[in-house]
Amino acid sequence: MAIKDRKTKNVFLDIIDQDFEISRGKPLPLGSTLKRRGINFAIFSKHATAVTLVLFISSKDDPIAEFPLDPRYNRTGHTWHVLVQGLDPGIEYGYRMERKHNYEQHIHRFNSSNILLDPYAKAISGTEVWGEPKSTNGKPLTKRYRSLVVNDDFDWGFDQPLNIPLSETIIYELHIRGFTRHKSSEVIHPGTYNGLVEKIPYLRELGITAVELLPVNEFEETETNRINPFTGKRLLNFWGYHSISFFAPKVSYASNNKNGAHVKEFKTMVKAFHEAGIEVILDVVFNHTAEGDERGPTLSYRGIDNSIYYIISPETGAYYNYSGCGNTMNCNHPVVRDMILDSLRYWVTEMHVDGFRFDLASILGRGQDGSVLPNPPLLEGIAADPVLGNTKVIAEAWDAAGLYQVGTFPAWGRWAEWNGIFRDDIRKFVKSEPAMLHALSDRLMGSPDIYQGSGRAPYHSINFVTCHDGFTLADLVSYNTKHNAANGEDGQDGTNDNLSWNCGHEKSADVKDGIDNQRDSEDEIETLRRRQVKNFVVLLLFSRGVPMILAGDEMGNTQYGNNNAYCQDNEISWIDWNLVNRNCDLVRFFKLLISFRKRHPALLVEQYEGKHFPISWHGVNLGKPDWSSESRSLAVQITETISSSALATEIYLAVNSYWEPLRFELPRLNETGSWHRVVDTMLEYPHDIYNEGKEACLKDQAYYELGPRSSVVLLGRSTLASSMSSKNM
Repeated sequence: MAIKDRKTKNVFLDIIDQDFEISRGKPLPLGSTLKRRGINFAIFSKHATAVTLVLFISSKDDPIAEFPLDPRYNRTGHTWHVLVQGLDPGIEYGYRMERKHNYEQHIHRFNSSNILLDPYAKAISGTEVWGEPKSTNGKPLTKRYRSLVVNDDFDWGFDQPLNIPLSETIIYELHIRGFTRHKSSEVIHPGTYNGLVEKIPYLRELGITAVELLPVNEFEETETNRINPFTGKRLLNFWGYHSISFFAPKVSYASNNKNGAHVKEFKTMVKAFHEAGIEVILDVVFNHTAEGDERGPTLSYRGIDNSIYYIISPETGAYYNYSGCGNTMNCNHPVVRDMILDSLRYWVTEMHVDGFRFDLASILGRGQDGSVLPNPPLLEGIAADPVLGNTKVIAEAWDAAGLYQVGTFPAWGRWAEWNGIFRDDIRKFVKSEPAMLHALSDRLMGSPDIYQGSGRAPYHSINFVTCHDGFTLADLVSYNTKHNAANGEDGQDGTNDNLSWNCGHEKSADVKDGIDNQRDSEDEIETLRRRQVKNFVVLLLFSRGVPMILAGDEMGNTQYGNNNAYCQDNEISWIDWNLVNRNCDLVRFFKLLISFRKRHPALLVEQYEGKHFPISWHGVNLGKPDWSSESRSLAVQITETISSSALATEIYLAVNSYWEPLRFELPRLNETGSWHRVVDTMLEYPHDIYNEGKEACLKDQAYYELGPRSSVVLLGRSTLASSMSSKNM
């Protein structure tokens, strides 16, 4: 088959430097595959009766060639395929699909005028400019979404996923663009993969072991038409939970976004993280796409095979909306299930990522009719897949339709979960709600009440107090209510149940140049807020399970009371790096507490039972914890034995959410042992936390007065026999 337009052919030949022809090709693998003499294209569509491959060259609006595929020659089963010889990487492509005699128009949405993205495309063009508007002066623009063939060669050297045990993992959740977009970041390429690489020394010094990146696959950030009522600027889908492609990295996150260079830039970033000993976990969104409901655009899946890719009503064709975003992917259809598994394998094998956090993962357990499956094939497939065997898989174990599966998510011994119960219970305790001590003790021990009965381990609990969705840690102690007016939804968005406390009065929610306009005059309130932040950090990092820190919390980052900043591509969401120096005491507190956690295996246990560190619970009186509903204080003592030795390290944590000081009786050590203070959140810098080996020896070894709303961590060394005699087992 040849191109008829000679002029177009010459333009094309200038790009590829040779003529080309087509042959039958192969049905597998799906997507575009580089061959010795050309490129194989393969795409699934069960219900299309005609498929046309459309080729483009970069920056040109019109196709250079269109190849109608012969269903007798270029189709195997439900897969359409063709080998185009003479093509090289850099070619752009898409598909036209149609269905003749379509009597089910409410089910199928074929339209041959649409040029559709390949679901398996490893790169997308047309999205190079972040936030490019869809219209100007009221006239719509044509946004050219095209699949792009890239050369995936990359020198990985000896790089491999790090396989850090989950029990030893400390996660840091961040947004690629927001982390370095602020001018204060002082990176060469702000808001990009390369910009993040420049901040690796900071992250390494902080001590985290993994970054969890908000969506980095191609998504549609311009899907919203809302305007910031204060600035008049158009809002964007900043977070990225609006997928276009599950294989292609976001091109506008790259400093070099030409001809597929962003794929190499992403790999370079991953390699740099691994060299620093830090894993890369991706937040992936398989539960819905940017095509939305029946009013949304047709970009790919809808036009390829609507009834296969989405859960729809067979009677009306309406989209089931378990995601809250207009549609729901048909995740347990065999074709969609295979696509998701292929995507995960691609990110692990070709991009070397170490794990995944699955957004609204409960949707991945729904059947083709939307029902909740007892043994979802997709979730089991991910858990059992040999390629993903060492990959971290983390579920957000709920969906937008009310399904909540924390502790009951189908796991097969593999799936970890964002523990939303941990978040809520820790918030309630720190803000002094009553009747929280039993829950607190469970959270400190790795939530055995949630996970032990299901055969899982403490490390299956991903513990967090804050995440991208909600208040930052600084805002959690500064605002009683959300301040979301800038989102343009009249304050209707975002949860009203934040379990927050402003410590005395509501902080200013005004933003100017990323700096709070109204300084709090009450030093006592600011001091209390800082202490509460440190109390949260102590409980997070002393709890068994896997701690997750929200980027910027360690430096006091604020969103000015906005608890749903999904649409704020500005100072509300960007990290202000001036805070590192302004709140250097808080950064130091995080660093030293992370280091303490890493040094103590009693906090990193892999089992609820078996090899065990002895634990004792105390109240203000030794061995007598007060579990009553009005009690707001608790202490725990953990003994770390040193193998082949009679020595033991005692760790003592006491927490007080009461508004008055309390005097705690301390466990007795032997005559050579002594208690040393590691942490006291009541004290000011630099006495709030001490470096290893510099801990302050207590003058009073019998009692410790714990200030109101504060936490203390003590270390003691003694002979094992003496230490065990004081236990209340």
